[in-house]
Amino acid sequence: MGAVKTKRMPRAVREQQMLDAAVRIFGQRGYMAASMDEIAEVAGVSKPLVYLYLNSKEDLFTACIRREAAALTEAVQSGVRPGLDADRQLWDGLRAFFTHTAQHPDAWSVLHLQARTHGERFAAEVTAMREEIVAFVTRLIGAAAREARPRTLGCAGAADRPQDPDRPEPGLSTPDRPTPDRPTPDRLGLDRPAVDPDLPEREVAGLAEALVGAAESLAAWANSTEGVSARQAAATLMNFAWAGLGNLMEGRPWSPTDPDHQGRVG
Repeated sequence: MGAVKTKRMPRAVREQQMLDAAVRIFGQRGYMAASMDEIAEVAGVSKPLVYLYLNSKEDLFTACIRREAAALTEAVQSGVRPGLDADRQLWDGLRAFFTHTAQHPDAWSVLHLQARTHGERFAAEVTAMREEIVAFVTRLIGAAAREARPRTLGCAGAADRPQDPDRPEPGLSTPDRPTPDRPTPDRLGLDRPAVDPDLPEREVAGLAEALVGAAESLAAWANSTEGVSARQAAATLMNFAWAGLGNLMEGRPWSPTDPDHQGRVG
């Protein structure tokens, strides 16, 4: 292979170019099968230049993980608009998550598949990202619990509400489209039952862990399943999660029945 001729450009720009190529190759080939020769070729630079900038394959992969983890975390956090109802904030966060993972499938492969299976050093980087997202979701669920106190709602019907430009296509049930048989928790009207907003901290943390874990698995499925949009994936998880969260926040948690005593197990 002949020498690769490169144009002069700022070091930071060149480094991002190398990282772009590395994420693509690591995501598609896997960490072990990826070669520095191919990464350099895709980046349009020489292999010695990649080593000069990023030291080693391990350091290059770590840099890819850190960059993509920061991008995903920023996408989720910036996708949530403060001041909205908690269910809408959670919906926006899920949409941002699934949109980002759908638009950057190689990056998601690096974070979700490659980094977790090739050593503690790489896994620790993803764990740090995941903990930050879980903490963010924990705060959203805590806010939802506080919001669940009974409150007087306006009597305007659906026809009087302003149209939401983000409203999903007809027939797709989402948090801002209550269905006749299951309205969303913050649209229940004046006769909503008393709620217990003081969910135990451990329970809130567990719910956040479960939601993030489900989102990770669903993103991997959506990216490998033809025809599943980010909006559809977000709606699937929101419909699955929010009904249960709504019941819990309204003081109606599910509890298994003891078949021997025909009662609830404490």
